[in-house]
Amino acid sequence: MHEPAWLGNMLVYLAAAVLCVPLAVRFGLGAVLGYLVAGVAIGPAGLGLVSDVETILHFAEFGVVLMLFMIGLELEPRRLWSMRRDVFGGGGVQLLACGGLLAGAGLALGLAPGAALLLGLTLALSSTAIVARTLNDRNLLPAPLGQLTFGILLFQDIAAIPLIALPSLFGHGGGTAGNHVSVGFGLAAIAGILAAGLFGAGPALRLIARTGIRELFTAVALLIVAVIAVLMQRAGLSMALGAFLAGVVLAKSEYRHALEADLEPFKGLLLGLFFIAIGMSIDLSLLAARPAPVLSLTGGFLLLKLLALRLIAGSLGAPLAQRWLLAALLAPGGEFAFVILGMTAQAGMIPREQAALLMLSVALSMVAAPFLLLACDRWLAPRYAA
Repeated sequence: MHEPAWLGNMLVYLAAAVLCVPLAVRFGLGAVLGYLVAGVAIGPAGLGLVSDVETILHFAEFGVVLMLFMIGLELEPRRLWSMRRDVFGGGGVQLLACGGLLAGAGLALGLAPGAALLLGLTLALSSTAIVARTLNDRNLLPAPLGQLTFGILLFQDIAAIPLIALPSLFGHGGGTAGNHVSVGFGLAAIAGILAAGLFGAGPALRLIARTGIRELFTAVALLIVAVIAVLMQRAGLSMALGAFLAGVVLAKSEYRHALEADLEPFKGLLLGLFFIAIGMSIDLSLLAARPAPVLSLTGGFLLLKLLALRLIAGSLGAPLAQRWLLAALLAPGGEFAFVILGMTAQAGMIPREQAALLMLSVALSMVAAPFLLLACDRWLAPRYAA
């Protein structure tokens, strides 16, 4: 009797995580880097133990969705409204400053204006998974810096919606009518999620809770998040943003703590799998074939973002001692870049080889995130400590 492929893969993921993550934590590099290294080791560029990276990445994205849902559970609508300055003010300034600087660099490198603008804004996005995980690990999420950083991330998730639609507008494919339909469907999906959360989720959870079957309650909690993810994906929007909004709506529910307790183990495992999948997606053969362009691109966009973020950190309200930390948190690229860059190449705005280089640079910047934080903690933060 043959062993199922998924069972063998699961053993590989768990063994790689158990070996790499404790070592990374032991050397002060953080759990995220441990997961990324595990992914590189078992992926196509390493030992080749797992090859279906795309499928794993799509599945593991559910960990990011669960994380945003649980962050939303911590924020009541009134508290979210109080964050509007950080979300729209801080987020808008960050995206314009970093995106404008990177778009200017793209123009200087010979890109067409439309492609330079789109790529600049895409590289200006940050990794919600890495930053939110880091804020949680450092107990910074309730602090002013954590609220500011999370507000910026939330604005980026909102901004990713039109950015995903832009390649079909700027590219050779056209398709504006389809975009109007998609936007309309997206707004309807958001309205449906909010209405269901306000009027339907509470009675449904109450009914399930009366059965006294804990695993059934857990299954319903997972079903709620899965339905939200599917709706938002079908609408062409951010699954994580939809899950966050649903969490905010359920923040006043009497079952908030039960939902958190039931979903926490799934969130942790799937987030770890997500980082492993990012590590597996790193194309080391391309890095070996063209090291200078890849490393120059990665270092260049990280440096530009770091400088831009450090310059605007004061105007965003970040304390002096934590301005370099804000820059280090938000400088690496984000998950949405993989989606947008793929669509940009498909629309004919940039060659596929160029898109592959940029995707590899984004992945490497995410690998560099723990090292940036380590450098900030050891050399930059002490210089500005009170």
